[in-house]
Amino acid sequence: MTGGNKTVQPKRMELYVHIPFCVKKCEYCDFLSFPCAEDDTQRRYVEKLIQEIVKMGYRYRKYTVSTIFVGGGTPSLIDSGLIVEIFDALRENFHIEPEAEITLEANPGTLTEQKLADYRRAGINRLSIGLQSTDESELKLLGRIHTYAEFLESYRMARAAGFENINVDLISGLPGQTEESWLKTLRAVTELEPEHISAYSLIIEEGTPFYEKYGDEAVNPAYPPIPDEDTDRRIYHLTKDVLKSCGYERYEISNYARPGYECRHNIGYWTNMPYLGLGLGASSYMEGRRFTDLESFEEYMSAPAGRHRNVRKLTEKDMWEEFFYVGLRMIRGVSLTEFEKRFGFFPARAFPGVMERFIRDGAAELVHGYFRLTDYGLDVSNYVLAHFLLEKEEFPSCRN
Repeated sequence: MTGGNKTVQPKRMELYVHIPFCVKKCEYCDFLSFPCAEDDTQRRYVEKLIQEIVKMGYRYRKYTVSTIFVGGGTPSLIDSGLIVEIFDALRENFHIEPEAEITLEANPGTLTEQKLADYRRAGINRLSIGLQSTDESELKLLGRIHTYAEFLESYRMARAAGFENINVDLISGLPGQTEESWLKTLRAVTELEPEHISAYSLIIEEGTPFYEKYGDEAVNPAYPPIPDEDTDRRIYHLTKDVLKSCGYERYEISNYARPGYECRHNIGYWTNMPYLGLGLGASSYMEGRRFTDLESFEEYMSAPAGRHRNVRKLTEKDMWEEFFYVGLRMIRGVSLTEFEKRFGFFPARAFPGVMERFIRDGAAELVHGYFRLTDYGLDVSNYVLAHFLLEKEEFPSCRN
């Protein structure tokens, strides 16, 4: 696209598509999802989703789409023909870049050779498979619907179908988990050589069965205990060391990849790229506004397509605060040059004394124009990151 002698770069965005259905809710899950095996309900939902795709595609027709992520729930639960219909609608209504990264979340036990063939036909080029653990007792405790053997079969089928970019999700800090059981999981997964591994620590959220068992931090002999702080810390360091020794570079607090296979979609989130959420309860960040789709299934299905709630226009302070806070999740840190380019002032003026304090304490460092957390800073990242959101007074303009 050109204007006079200048080339005008098209605006870029990411898409997230939400499929809320699953076989059953896992014990730890607080995502917007619910069990549903009814073909008619799933089809009606996809039809409504496509109406939203058409409407939003027209609204954001000046953007090109660099990544798509289909999450849930369990997107691989529904008929793969519906997935094909969704992608047909996406391609008809959005400008999707030819080299776009397109990910679909899948659970073992829901994949078939036919589904995988359909995903390839739809243009999906990356799978994210939820394993969580190779230990059968841990899988049962989590409420997972699959065994480790079923995961291995799903993984084998995905490779045979031609998927060359696969992520495996893992969770550490599980009740009853030991360093030995976690090491066994890490070793087994790395031997499969997936391109990407997400290794999250268990967070016990309100409203989940796990919260009822463990939320008050009281020890209940009827349930396996949560690993103590020292064990959890050793598991955390074990993850970094084992994955690094197997060729996985840590590029975000909980994500590891072989060179060139970092998840572009998630990097977009962490670098403040605009993204549009489609489907029940999906969140968006577009044109300086954050908003979400309706979260009640009945309301979503009956309301006009594209009805949003919680629309909030971000202030300039919101934008630079989020840019810094979210960017620090990346191991490379925040580009000070990019911050100044976007907001017109140097970040040290945005957070007076804070950056210097953490550098002095050994929790952060300046490297090649990036402000980033050190290994120690990453260990206490929740504490550090909070300090970049605590200042609530309006920041005076630094534009000169």
